[in-house]
Amino acid sequence: MATNRTFTMIKPDGVENGHIGGILNMITEGGFRIVAMKLTQLTVADAKAFYAVHAERPFYGELVEFMTRGPIVAAILEKENAVEDFRTLIGATNPANAAEGTIRKKYATSMGENAVHGSDSDENAAIESAFHFAGREMF
Repeated sequence: MATNRTFTMIKPDGVENGHIGGILNMITEGGFRIVAMKLTQLTVADAKAFYAVHAERPFYGELVEFMTRGPIVAAILEKENAVEDFRTLIGATNPANAAEGTIRKKYATSMGENAVHGSDSDENAAIESAFHFAGREMF
């Protein structure tokens, strides 16, 4: 059963390049309601835990280093069919393959620095949301 919430992060490159406002604007114009949000920075331990599913992949070390190099914006979004609709809004991982009008087409610079994360399933949205937010931080 699909839920109405998903999790996103504006990654360090999106924050560094001054795209927080533009990305949030695209999110709200896409019909999403922000129910939790914070500017924070992942520690190495946080990033390793969050991306543990990729621990055996060759890019894991670079991913952890990238995600800890600066602040991120973590957010929980609400909308009917949230996960699927948000995946459509962010576009393909590689911005060269992302559709026009998507966040990654507009703000990502490479496959590795693709500006934003979006949960890939309802289950992962719940896990990732709980990783970053306590229940009292969600509205």
